[in-house]
Amino acid sequence: IGVFEPASGDNGAGGKQEMLGMQYANKVAPTVTIGDTEYKVELVYADNGSTTDKAPSAAAELVSQNVSVVIGSYGSGVSIAGSPVFEQAGIPVIGVSCTNPQVTLGNTHYFRICFLDPFQGKVLANYAKKEMGADIAYCLGELGNDYDQGLIHYFQQEFEALGGMVVAESFPTGTSDFTSYINNATGYGAGVFFSPCSIAYATLIV
Repeated sequence: IGVFEPASGDNGAGGKQEMLGMQYANKVAPTVTIGDTEYKVELVYADNGSTTDKAPSAAAELVSQNVSVVIGSYGSGVSIAGSPVFEQAGIPVIGVSCTNPQVTLGNTHYFRICFLDPFQGKVLANYAKKEMGADIAYCLGELGNDYDQGLIHYFQQEFEALGGMVVAESFPTGTSDFTSYINNATGYGAGVFFSPCSIAYATLIV
């Protein structure tokens, strides 16, 4: 079983959590019986580095290891980027937490066990508007990040449908100082700050 996860980069911490879950499952069920034959389950790892640039080569690395199926990835962007490699090789992939609809849309090889961004966005927007009483939402995501931008899109769609106003901005990869963005949110009078980005950025923002 190929493990297609970020062991490094912005999503390395999240990828590590998913890998621990897979390792635990492998410890609990180290073999599988198909028909009358028992097989030993082996996990093969490839680090997609949390970036769409590295994802295809990481996917190719798993293909070269002759894996039967792949699990991953943490991060929709890398899942989308690695998808064509798995499709061409005829290897099925099961996403654990890649919630962008584009991961599986139109694909017969990519599956998922988690909910989608349209669901997350709707629930979060309803909470912000109805429970927190926010009329203005400030949304901030990493530029070009499929997960961030996808979730912000669905949040905005629902929040505006509920009568709220959304101000959405993006920050470039590698940003370490978010003061100006937080000042912008304050200047707009935002009642909620919505930033569905990686753990690395979220820590700095908080």
